[in-house]
Amino acid sequence: MRPVTHELQAVFREATRDDLPAIIALLADDFLGSTREAAGDELPEAYWRAYDAIERDPNNALIVAEVDGAIAGTLQLTYIPGLTYTGAERAQLEGIRVAAEQRGQGVGQAMIGWVIEQARKRGCRVVQLTTDRQRPDASRFYQKIGFIPSHMGMKYHLIDH
Repeated sequence: MRPVTHELQAVFREATRDDLPAIIALLADDFLGSTREAAGDELPEAYWRAYDAIERDPNNALIVAEVDGAIAGTLQLTYIPGLTYTGAERAQLEGIRVAAEQRGQGVGQAMIGWVIEQARKRGCRVVQLTTDRQRPDASRFYQKIGFIPSHMGMKYHLIDH
């Protein structure tokens, strides 16, 4: 008997306010996110303000991936104008998450592929992201699909100072 291959049928769209609880649940559903996110029935007002700011900004988009009508992944896509690369824009990815039950099914690769296509259409020269060193599986995944660990990212957390 030959194995049956299942081609992922994902729909990518901009998130709505109604999606916010599911998005925050995805962000909180790992060992790092669980320490810094506040998922639950009543989301803190700061999430709603952040969503509104993203929605108003033409250089930002909060994206969800749906599989079989359910949110299976999310990411924030930000277009950054710059002088480098002869004045080209770059696409920055942030808050990339795939639902635990969907990992390994191609959702992450499909989301990143979709973003790369959007960035190409817009004329970006670079698609970039950071990943926490405490997520080695994520780092291996990004390298497997073509990202190169070319820079060392640094953060200065204002809440700690």
